[in-house]
Amino acid sequence: MHRDLLGQAFAAMRHDLRKTLLTMAGMAWGIATVVLLLAYGNGFGRAIENIFESFGATAVGIFPGRTSQQAGGNKAGVQVRFTNDDIELLRNNVPLCKHVVRMSQKDSSVQNGNRTYTMPVMGMDPAIEDIWNLDMGSGRFLDDADSARHGLVAVIGSEAKDKLFSGAPAVGEDIRIDGVEFQVVGIVKPRMQEGDDDDNRTIYIPYNSMNVLKDNHYLDGIWMDSQGLDHDKLDQTVRDTLAAAHSFKADDKRAISLFDAQKQLVQFGIISLALKVLLAFIGTLTLGIGGVGLMNMMLVSVTQRTREIGVEKALGARRRDVMFQFLAEAMAITAVGGALGIGLSYVVSVSVGRLTFYSAMAKHAEAGDIRLIVSPMILLVATGILAVVGVVSGMVPAMRAARLDPIEALRYE
Repeated sequence: MHRDLLGQAFAAMRHDLRKTLLTMAGMAWGIATVVLLLAYGNGFGRAIENIFESFGATAVGIFPGRTSQQAGGNKAGVQVRFTNDDIELLRNNVPLCKHVVRMSQKDSSVQNGNRTYTMPVMGMDPAIEDIWNLDMGSGRFLDDADSARHGLVAVIGSEAKDKLFSGAPAVGEDIRIDGVEFQVVGIVKPRMQEGDDDDNRTIYIPYNSMNVLKDNHYLDGIWMDSQGLDHDKLDQTVRDTLAAAHSFKADDKRAISLFDAQKQLVQFGIISLALKVLLAFIGTLTLGIGGVGLMNMMLVSVTQRTREIGVEKALGARRRDVMFQFLAEAMAITAVGGALGIGLSYVVSVSVGRLTFYSAMAKHAEAGDIRLIVSPMILLVATGILAVVGVVSGMVPAMRAARLDPIEALRYE
């Protein structure tokens, strides 16, 4: 029976081939629009994730400030200063945190031969490589042995290497930072960098070696890895721990500031989801226009085949038989048009390739551009929307055909 229905459906499609092809084109265009818009939304979300991952998607930065509230006998406006004791406190109070890293920074004069530049120098513990997701282009990053022996070694950014060494090898060579000689042990791969940001000009040295450049008794900041942790609980635990140690109120937001990359990513995720819903709605409206065209074509077909319907009913065809016949025709057109549209969307997505997004405002940011990703989930969603549009568009003409009075239908001219 199903084979007969399909045979009749394809025979009816061939009967008025031109109109059928135009209707299929409308459905194909509609479903291709749905798939491509959803793919764009998917690519946008992935681009945002790539941007955060390049800087460390699980990084949490803690920076000292000034109190804005009185606490105990202390007045407002007191400068908060972190020390090594705070590192141990955080390690003890946030035991699930994999890394807690000290940071000290200074803009220094960096020299190689007759080349001298002012560059940011950061004294860091070795675990910052994992927290900030630093990729090494050559050589190695700082290690625990460098920290333990207060080693005068440095890892330099890609732009710092170009400025100081041009095309010459840098690993194993010496540079002078504020007159102190450091050996270059590694070069970091280029990172995404907006405008005049200094990410690729940064010089990394062991935190314990920073004392040759400045007094590093007080930390300029602390970095943590928040992977697998409850971010709201982490925020509160950090504030409670440091508030007790430095005698300020835990709800004093100005005493310390926290940057949580994962929270930022969640906020962008909400924006990305809203964009996907909007794009899906726009695509569905476009596909709906194709569905209206299908409905009109099927209504015309019902009118043209009124006598045929009357004959079928006179020979014993039931209402549901007639309804399924016309619904099968509509679904056959929808299916073929949908297959063509999905094929078209694949061709377009491959042809377009990468759409400029973050690379328009940042260097080395190709990973932050949008790629049209046609995923299985998108195909599933698009097919579901297509099926709904096809059934709705085909049901109205099918029900009209099923309700025709056989006697009136036979008399129709």
